[in-house]
Amino acid sequence: MPKRAKKPAAQKVESKALTGWNQIATFLGHPAAVVQRWASEGMPVRRQGRFLTTSPEELNAWLGRESGKPVHVATEDTDLAAELRRGLAFVRSEKEPNAAKKQTARPKKAKRQ
Repeated sequence: MPKRAKKPAAQKVESKALTGWNQIATFLGHPAAVVQRWASEGMPVRRQGRFLTTSPEELNAWLGRESGKPVHVATEDTDLAAELRRGLAFVRSEKEPNAAKKQTARPKKAKRQ
């Protein structure tokens, strides 16, 4: 019987700065033109020499502020199970208390002939 491959231990990786429109656009999953428009509307970017830079943490925080809900862009290093748990916990906390009650069934109206 073959041995199971062990999962690598979760390591904290220092977030690497995203440099240039293409890297930022690739991280966000949108075209560079959209990202440039977002930057003009307040997306956090800094000019360093001839390049624009930002960090994934800044972008995640900005996306969360813009959407009004916690947002996190998934990358190769993201623990998807932890993100799923976080998202489900947020949705459950936002649920209305009356949503759990079942609605009473209404009788169907007879068709007119």
